[in-house]
Amino acid sequence: MTSTEQAPQPGARTAHPDHLGHVIFIAAAAAMGGFLFGYDSSVINGAVEAIRDRYDIGSAALAQVIAVALIGCAIGAATAGRIADRIGRIRCMQIAAVLFTISAVGSALPFALWDLAFWRIVGGFAIGMASVIGPAYIAEVAPPAYRGRLGSFQQAAIVVGIAISQLVNWGLLNAAGGNQRGQLMGLEAWQVMLGVMVVPAALYGLLSFAIPESPRFLLSVGKRARAREILAEVEGKGVDLDARVAEIEHAMKSEHRSTFKDLLGGGFFFKPIVWIGIGLSVFQQFVGINVAFYYSSTLWQSVGVDPTDSFFYSFTTSIINIVGTVIAMIFVDRIGRKPLALIGSVGMAVGLALEAWAFSYNLVDGKLPAAQGWIALIAAHIFVLFFALSWGVVVWVMLGEMFPNRLRAAALGVAAAAQWIANWAITASFPSLADWNLSGTYVIYTVFAALSIPFVLKFVKETKGKALEEMG
Repeated sequence: MTSTEQAPQPGARTAHPDHLGHVIFIAAAAAMGGFLFGYDSSVINGAVEAIRDRYDIGSAALAQVIAVALIGCAIGAATAGRIADRIGRIRCMQIAAVLFTISAVGSALPFALWDLAFWRIVGGFAIGMASVIGPAYIAEVAPPAYRGRLGSFQQAAIVVGIAISQLVNWGLLNAAGGNQRGQLMGLEAWQVMLGVMVVPAALYGLLSFAIPESPRFLLSVGKRARAREILAEVEGKGVDLDARVAEIEHAMKSEHRSTFKDLLGGGFFFKPIVWIGIGLSVFQQFVGINVAFYYSSTLWQSVGVDPTDSFFYSFTTSIINIVGTVIAMIFVDRIGRKPLALIGSVGMAVGLALEAWAFSYNLVDGKLPAAQGWIALIAAHIFVLFFALSWGVVVWVMLGEMFPNRLRAAALGVAAAAQWIANWAITASFPSLADWNLSGTYVIYTVFAALSIPFVLKFVKETKGKALEEMG
């Protein structure tokens, strides 16, 4: 091969867009789906106790209403890749925006418990779509030199969505006199909390009209000239566009549209790379991170914290989540994905172990002893910080880039679906496990954080700085 033929990949890796701000806008607009993902996932935190009270249900039934959205998430994640391959990434985002809007209105105005659960499934389907389309689109549009940082926009948007939902919940709770069932605008406070999501859902839909389609999708449907224009827009006119188009087309010609069958290898088992993606997804959830966002206000109230204070602590945890995510965005392309994951695993294990220890003490007058209460609160923030600066960002970045081109859409869908199923298992089981033994529950999460260390060391390969066409 001549030096001319070798040029495309290095050129791709060192491409610098002429207008970086425009590329950042594109990534940020796509990541708005991540904002809705975080907002919709976490906003229910403010409604948990109100739903329990209004419908007079126990922990098991309550957990199913909270967790049922995750079934929709799994279905949305499993199908989004195929939908995006057929109609495009942008159309997929627009469908998700419509579903987010419908879910917000329906959840705010439920007729009964089953009705609320149905609208949560609809919102879950939208979250699942956003969880796949966001990282895949950003990975396909971002220049390789910036892909890690731009890919981390998805997680940044998720954590900002979580924080904003907690801030809005706290503000609405105070407006309702500290009562989740207090009256606001003719509705109960918790209904308004769920309905406010209409605003960011509409914004997501509008932004989807302001960003270009993925050049890889355009090439797949024969729109070569438009794909070339977008590559010039996002990678810079100094890049050899003919070489870049040829490189992508060559990669696409050597593959066929990925299907579930393509992921199988060795009988009925998945190929090893798919299992690694599933493993990353499952470990990300089995450390119990979403307990901090779905149930934190309930958790703190269960150990004697005042309801308004519990909402405030949920918000401060979300701020720590943002801080950790910013740290990850700074270092993900500098020190790599794998080292960050290992650092995070160690920090999470320590934080979770401290929480397990603190929760092992008996309550005094309905509260944890002062020392244990403060340690539990600090440890919870340590856990969230180390998750955010590592697994929260690294997993989404790696799932967007670790699979070979011929498998990417289908493999990402399966890995994301596995993530939602694992999320459902943790979310549905926590109330009953907490009733059984809160400390023991956190011991389980600690074990999974510890087990993630040998998993990363043995199975996960670094993807920093590689072009997508190099993944094999």
